[in-house]
Amino acid sequence: MAVPTVSRALGNAPDISAATKAKIRKIADEIGYVPNRAGVRLRTGRTNVISLVMSTEHDMMNQTARLITSVGSGLRDTQFHLNMTPFFPGDDPMKPIRYIVENGSADAVIFNQILPDDPRVKYLMDKGFPFATHGRSNWADQHAYYDFDNESFARQSIEELARRGRKNILLIAPPISHNYAQEMVRGSEIAAAAAGIKLCISKRVTSDNTNAQMREWVAGKVAADPLIDGFICGSVNATMAAVAGMEAEGFKVGKDIDVVAKEAIPFLKFFRKEILVVLEDVSATGEYLARAAIMAVREPKAAPMQFLEIPRGFVSLDQY
Repeated sequence: MAVPTVSRALGNAPDISAATKAKIRKIADEIGYVPNRAGVRLRTGRTNVISLVMSTEHDMMNQTARLITSVGSGLRDTQFHLNMTPFFPGDDPMKPIRYIVENGSADAVIFNQILPDDPRVKYLMDKGFPFATHGRSNWADQHAYYDFDNESFARQSIEELARRGRKNILLIAPPISHNYAQEMVRGSEIAAAAAGIKLCISKRVTSDNTNAQMREWVAGKVAADPLIDGFICGSVNATMAAVAGMEAEGFKVGKDIDVVAKEAIPFLKFFRKEILVVLEDVSATGEYLARAAIMAVREPKAAPMQFLEIPRGFVSLDQY
């Protein structure tokens, strides 16, 4: 076969037949062929790398671990490779983004923990650099994203707690600077007002605090106000800490206090089957973001790929 045919087949070009691609990839695998990235970059100006920029503060046991796996799955059978670029507590989150753009070390970036007026989004749009976000910014109509509808999650949570007769609810939300935290607060406030129940949003701790801090705060709150009968938690760690805190004061999940949570990996109902759980499909998230990033590289003038995942209700232990 001609060199251009081999090259285009390995690049998954749409005008090469599936049979030809499969044959060429099989031979490439058999002989151990690996493209020389430096050569590819010199010839095409591309690195064939997608960089996933993630904060090390994130819950590695749950959402981030699944997101890394699913983005990698979305890049499978493409010419693109995945690089992980971490940034650490106290670091400027712009630093890794600037490094990637200024050094041309990736063709596109994927990142999360989106702020409403996120400077990373603004910078990348101004530079015309391909990217996709896990979450929406105030410029969401202009860029690729996949987001979970946290406003709907909070609203459904309040409605379910009200249906169960709960009247005094506490929300442990993510840091309020994040867009998804603001959506969660907005949805819970609207639903609580409509249901005529009391809602308190934690000011002292967020779902990003340490387990010990959240556990201590919850224990103090339920001890001070025994009428508290519901929690909505913005992370798996917050859920486990809330349960530990209330149980330390003698309260039982599902009997004295209902707890609502969302998670990416089925786990919480094995911990306490009484927890009310909504699953967030992070496997679909990562694969979608990978495709969106590739499209942003290949078709920069096309409309960006965008998707909003609507919560599908609470799951039972059997559905795990």
